[in-house]
Amino acid sequence: MYKWILPSLSEVLNNSQSTAAVCSSPKAQQQWRISLAATENLLLKNLITVSSDVKQGLVLAAPAPVFSNSQLNQRLQSITFTAQPFNPLALMPFEMPKGEVAIADVTAPNESILPLLKTDPLATEQFCLVFTDKFRLVLVLAEEKDGKRAFLFSFDPEVAQQAWQALGARVMLSNPDLFTELEELVQKYYPKTPDYRMVVQFSQLLLAELPETEDVVTGGYTEAQKTTSTSSHTPSSPSSTPPSSRSDVELLQAFAHEVRTPLTTIRTITRLLLKQRTLPANVIQRLKIIDRECTEQIDRMELLFRAAELETSATNKPTSTQLTAMCLEQVLHSSIPRWQEAANRRNLTLDVILPQHLPTVVSNPAMLDRVLTGLMENFTRSLPAGSHIQVQVIPAGDQLKLQLLPQPQLKDTGAVTTSTCTPPIRKALGQLLTFQPETGTISLNLAATKHLFQAIGGKLIVRERPQYGEVLTIFLPLEGEEKKENSKLKINKN
Repeated sequence: MYKWILPSLSEVLNNSQSTAAVCSSPKAQQQWRISLAATENLLLKNLITVSSDVKQGLVLAAPAPVFSNSQLNQRLQSITFTAQPFNPLALMPFEMPKGEVAIADVTAPNESILPLLKTDPLATEQFCLVFTDKFRLVLVLAEEKDGKRAFLFSFDPEVAQQAWQALGARVMLSNPDLFTELEELVQKYYPKTPDYRMVVQFSQLLLAELPETEDVVTGGYTEAQKTTSTSSHTPSSPSSTPPSSRSDVELLQAFAHEVRTPLTTIRTITRLLLKQRTLPANVIQRLKIIDRECTEQIDRMELLFRAAELETSATNKPTSTQLTAMCLEQVLHSSIPRWQEAANRRNLTLDVILPQHLPTVVSNPAMLDRVLTGLMENFTRSLPAGSHIQVQVIPAGDQLKLQLLPQPQLKDTGAVTTSTCTPPIRKALGQLLTFQPETGTISLNLAATKHLFQAIGGKLIVRERPQYGEVLTIFLPLEGEEKKENSKLKINKN
């Protein structure tokens, strides 16, 4: 018997004897997280690059969108199910009847939101259904009767069909017209037999994301205990991290997830509202501010989450993140206006000096912009109002150097003008965070920030200079052909 009038997705997968793991909440949450990362990589590898108007798949998720890659989201149509009490029609010039569930405008091309009743057991589950012409995949994170969390997944097309029927019945009750459209779309992506190579590829990507086991019992001692007793303590080594520090990291992961989920929902609803053509100009302006603030905080939470992941991994190696040759010029041209806007809001000035030609670097395109923006945000928050920042990007051998250099503030003392720079006061909060009492800012500490840059193939160096304060220098490796070209230039000059 089902717990409710309609089956939840965990019940569908349990009845089908799909792959499942029941364990403690942190571990099940970790399995869910790395499976989403593997799914995102699987989609990126198998979806072809075409016009953003051509959709290549459908994603049904709850309680918030699950994929962060913007290019991937352009290729997929996404539907988000949520029981959040936020009413997306609250800004509309009419009143909904009490007790009626509001439905966001589902005519948006890529993203829509559908409601779930709070009494529906499905409202307590996190899930992701992926439909493409190459495979179908169902991922579910649910709570069992004993309070433990269970992570389940299945590539079986029939199980995915049953999962869609469970969701489709709910859509039918709230929006019959949309159900007809989604039913046609789901049936469009119906592979007759799952390709075993796709499942193997997913398994390989899953293993690439999976951290090594920390506590392997050997001779009465765990590997973590042996490492601690036979080697000096290294902050960047998770195996030597005491249990209290691991608890801090797990708490940070949970906090980042809980904050990011409602913000993502609010941002999605805000963007749906912005597509309405009849809104007054002042409402549009306020919605854009909401969208910007949500995006900034979501990116901050993503960095916190990623930093916590690195600390829980067995090693902090750059290979833990997929690196590829990329055009830094595109990243900077989209990032610099946002940096300047953020600096202006804090009464700072920002000048950027770029070379005429920016070489190709090796990094992670999805993470580089976030890491740089997060570093810039923390950097500007530590400076007093009226400060001036210079950003320089210059080649440095087989690397590209990006430097954040605060210019000295001049203080008029009468006959003499002197430069002053007072370093910010920072207090440690657990293993990964620092707190600035003057501004109330919480940010990643230096060690965690360096680990993030290592994960995307770069290197961060922080130096204190009396007249400048903190000078941040980021090094990114050049792509192989660029290294050869630079070597030829050096030989010709000599």
